[in-house]
Amino acid sequence: MQDLLGYDRMMERAVRGVVREALAVAASRGLPGVHHFYITFKTQAPGVTIPDTLLAKYPEEMTIVLEHQFWDLEVTEDSFSVTLSFGSKPARLTVPFAAVSTFADPSVQFGLQFKHVEADGAKATAAQAGASAEPPKAKVKAASGTPGEVVTLDSFRKK
Repeated sequence: MQDLLGYDRMMERAVRGVVREALAVAASRGLPGVHHFYITFKTQAPGVTIPDTLLAKYPEEMTIVLEHQFWDLEVTEDSFSVTLSFGSKPARLTVPFAAVSTFADPSVQFGLQFKHVEADGAKATAAQAGASAEPPKAKVKAASGTPGEVVTLDSFRKK
């Protein structure tokens, strides 16, 4: 049976709303307690604005960490902007929520993964959510440009 209502798109918008709301809380009140965010996004997606030096270093995908050192976090209906430090130099990034591929808050073992799927010849995005008892692990770079802690988003994927 063909989904004429577009439930995949509805679900994607709803789940991306969780990312938007979490960032809006951080923008208005700061990150409470030990909460911190790992956000992976497609650097070539429409609307992404990052410095050319970062685009050269991360031509497809980039993970940023919002924890202790981020500034001027602004959240709109469709995107967020934040200033981070890379190699002791501030850089302003703007990321549409549609470009986000994963979002995690390891402090509470919460994660979302947005996965592209083919549906009737058109690309649609399905979202997966999950929690894990173990902290995430995968190589990321800290905002300072030095190697960060290891975090894996695989623990959030449904098996």
